[in-house]
This record gives sequence, structure tokens and C-alpha cells, in this order.
Amino acid sequence: MSCSLIQKYNVAGPRYTSYPTVPYWNQESFSLQQWQQTLKRSFDESNQSEGISIYIHLPFCESLCTFCGCHKKVTKRHEMELPYIEAVLKEWDLYCQLLKDKPIIKEIHLGGGTPTFFSVEHLQQLIRGILAKAQVANRHEFSFEGHPNSTTREHLQALYDLGFRRVSYGVQDYNDTVQKAIHRIQPFEHVENVTKWAREIGYSSISHDLVFGLPFQQLADVLNTIDLTKSLMPDRLAFYSYAHVPWIKGNGQRGFKDHDVPKDDVKRTLYEEGKKQLLAHGYHEIGMDHFALAEDGMYQSFQVGKLHRNFMGYTSSKTQVMIGLGVSSISDSWYSFAQNEKDLDAYYACLQRDEIPVVKGHVLSVEDLKIRQHILNLMCGFQTSWADPAMDFPERNQVLQQLTEMQSDGLLNIEQDRILVTEQGKAFVRNICMAFDLHLKRKRPETQIFSMTI
Repeated sequence: MSCSLIQKYNVAGPRYTSYPTVPYWNQESFSLQQWQQTLKRSFDESNQSEGISIYIHLPFCESLCTFCGCHKKVTKRHEMELPYIEAVLKEWDLYCQLLKDKPIIKEIHLGGGTPTFFSVEHLQQLIRGILAKAQVANRHEFSFEGHPNSTTREHLQALYDLGFRRVSYGVQDYNDTVQKAIHRIQPFEHVENVTKWAREIGYSSISHDLVFGLPFQQLADVLNTIDLTKSLMPDRLAFYSYAHVPWIKGNGQRGFKDHDVPKDDVKRTLYEEGKKQLLAHGYHEIGMDHFALAEDGMYQSFQVGKLHRNFMGYTSSKTQVMIGLGVSSISDSWYSFAQNEKDLDAYYACLQRDEIPVVKGHVLSVEDLKIRQHILNLMCGFQTSWADPAMDFPERNQVLQQLTEMQSDGLLNIEQDRILVTEQGKAFVRNICMAFDLHLKRKRPETQIFSMTI
């Protein structure tokens, strides 16, 4: 890839797990009542046809990984588990009272933090409590994030028995120096064990998360990590860019110096060479930063145009409703977003008052809904169209004018009523989406709030 293109387009920009992005949510006109109204509307429209998704945030970690951007609480006090599980189930009960009809659950994802910080017994209590007030969809997908150092065979078996068939493991990089810098000491043997156990138990989709651009990481480290990963052959992979945003994350990303982090064309080389290695090992590129074997459900969804993206990342199918449970979780009714309290004590206090613990959100306008769909199309299928008049919008010509330079650079093709991202342009899909981001156009941030796009 041309270094000049990287220098030209390597700017700060969103990852577009939502549109509008969180910094542009209109919180002044948002209320809990509006969130509840849009949720009930969307639930009534889609529960029987699609079912709903549930994301459960389990925030506790025994140690701090300095590369991580997730909301977490570092503690070794496992007595915090049970009160938290009871609080999440109380929150779920409040939602069930609001929705009235029994939810049909299509997806559950346990994220963190470290879900496997919790004991087997407490995870069983959590999932059984969720399912007791719901119906499980015939073709459901339950998944969780497992830390290779704390995931036991008992964790895997217990969750499998409750319907879980997909697990993702955070690998990052196998180089000792890199692992020390990010405070994530994790031998290959641990990943090998948990991957083998999941296969033996019967999990149908195993995923590994790899990260490029980490402090002290060199090309040889990335290629070695990918080769070791290939020896385990997970069904899918996320190959993420490390987001170096110490102004947001504070001391958590200050265990190393800025100059220790690969940047610009050096960082992009890590991705491009890593991608070549992944393709050579039989993986197919899907969306942004994701790869899968041909047999995996995510690749098959991508092939037929059913890939979806939300606050959980890429998913194999769409649900109009995603309810986020737990501290800091974000919910999506399609018509609005809502985020829970980030402070654990404040989260508990809301629930003690029998209140859904939402603290902020955004109700999408008609314009927002159109732009959201265009950005989803680009992020999930590398193309979008306004052939349907309902997908057109007044600023389209301005957007296309901004994209003409990207077309000249070979990143996309503008046709009569659609845009197609080229193979070279896939690496710049965030930049292409930014051209559609009307909120970003109208009010550029005065300080850097997003990570770099390349």
C-alpha cells in the first residue's frame, strides 16, 4: 500500500459501531421515557420476526491490560460477583416488566472486563435467570469472551450446556516483550488448552482476537503470532488496530512511551503483511479487521449480505433490538441508543430505586436513520446505494464531491446510484464512512477524541 495514501488518510476518526457516534449524541433532548418508548415500539415490530440480542457487561478484571479500551473494574475481590449478578438480573426484570410480552432471545454475548472472572456457579445463575423470563429462538447464537488465563474447562462445559456455541479468546500477541508492555502475560500453551477444550466440548465457532500496532511490536512478532494461531486454526479472527488514546485512558496506556508504539506506514505494514499471511492460511476478509474460514457462519453471512454491526462488533445476523445489561452497557432500539451508568455504585443505586440505570442516549432523527444505514452498508458490505428514494438525502451531492478524491486515489468507484469500495479502499473504509458523517461535518471536534484510522 502506498505510504503517501497512508499519510494522506491517517486521521482521527470513529470506528462506527454506531451512528451517530457517542460524542455526537444529543443528550439534551434525550430522556429515559423516550428510550423506553422507542424500545417498546421496536420490540413490538421485531420480537416475533427477529428476536432480540442481549449484551451483558461483566466488568471485573484481576489485572489491568494497558492496551484495553473497555470499561472495567480491576479487583481481586471475588465476593463482588454475586451482588453484581443479582443487580443484572434485577435490571433484566425491569426490562421484562416494561416489554410485557415474553422476549425471544436470538443472541446473548458476555463481554467485559473478564467474563471468566466469575465463577461457573455465578455464570449459571446469570444465564438461567435471563432465560427463565424469555423464549430462546430456534437459531440462536450465544457467545462469550474468555480470558485464556482464567477460562476453565468447567466454564466452557457449563456455558455449552446453557446453549453457548461460540467463544472468543483475547490473544493480542505472543511476543514476551509486547506482553510485558501491555501487562498481559499469556503463554501460547494457555490459548492452546482453552481452544482444544472448546473443540472437544463441541463449540462450533472459536475466535481469536489479535492486535497490531502494540508497543514494541515488530513485523516478525505479528507473523509469528499468526503462524502460531494457524496451528490452532480458530474459525474466525479479529485483527484489530491498537487504538493509542492515552488522553482518554490515562495511566492505563502509559506503561510505555509514545515512541514505542508503531505508527503510520510502519503500523500499516504490520496489518498488510499480517493480512497476506491470514489469506495464505485460508482465511477470508470480512468487513473491517475481521477474517473467517469459509465454513464459519460469519463468512457465510457476509457472502449473502446479512452481516450486521453494532456495539458488540460484527454479528452474523441483524436484530432490531439489542438490550445492554450491566454497568456501562449500551442498548440499541434502532430508533435510539441508551447507555447505562458507568459508575458501579450509581448503577446499583438506580436499581435499588427500581429504575432502569440509563444515564445518557440519543434518539435518531430521520436523517440519522438514513446515514446510519449507509454507514452500516459500507462497514458490512463495502458498498451502499441510494437507488431507493428512501435512502437519498439532501447532502448526497456534497458527500459524493468529497469522495471524488478518494475515487481518484483508487479507493472506491462512484456509479450512478451507488458506491463500491475497491480492494485497496477496504483499508480506508472508516475514512469513506466519515464522508457520510453529517454530524462530524457540522461540528469537528476541537480536541482529538477518536483513534487514528490507519
